[in-house]
Amino acid sequence: MRSICVFCSSSPGNDPTYATAARRLGQMFAQEGITLIYGGGRVGLIGVVADAVLDADGEAIGVIPKALLEREIGHTGLTDLRVVGSMHERKALMSELSDGFIALPGGSGALEEFFEVLTWAQLGEHAKPCGLLNAGDYYDPLLSLFDHMVERGFLSEEHRAMILVDTEPQPLLESMRCYRPPKTAKWIDKEET
Repeated sequence: MRSICVFCSSSPGNDPTYATAARRLGQMFAQEGITLIYGGGRVGLIGVVADAVLDADGEAIGVIPKALLEREIGHTGLTDLRVVGSMHERKALMSELSDGFIALPGGSGALEEFFEVLTWAQLGEHAKPCGLLNAGDYYDPLLSLFDHMVERGFLSEEHRAMILVDTEPQPLLESMRCYRPPKTAKWIDKEET
């Protein structure tokens, strides 16, 4: 994997475990020659990841809408900062530049971005791995919801298995490297509709 897109919060959260995991992930990217692709911000957990990559002489590419850059939250020390016109353009370019996706703890924005790339994977739009870095067990309630969705017939076990999860960056990256997407011939059987 040459590049991984990271989704997380522009806030630090209230548990130092999150920043520690973000810092370790950034350092690991730099050590392993993985380029960080992300939303281009300099604050919160995502700023921690970017700074850790850069402090370890790694590469970080940010993609930020002009409106957010003008609010002075853009990171000015990146390897490359690409300014786009909209959030839709931002997500499309981040996806295009990335070989995989990781979500760290975050709010609705991080979840929306993660769910979009996960849905694209389920539909066969891409074959890139989608992982959750479950620092401080942050995503445990979401993982329970995924299991509930399987139990209730709204998520197949095959698609549930596409969601790679670990509490530490290194084993999550190893899972992503070994990932093989399921063969999805069709989304829904006609008999089910």
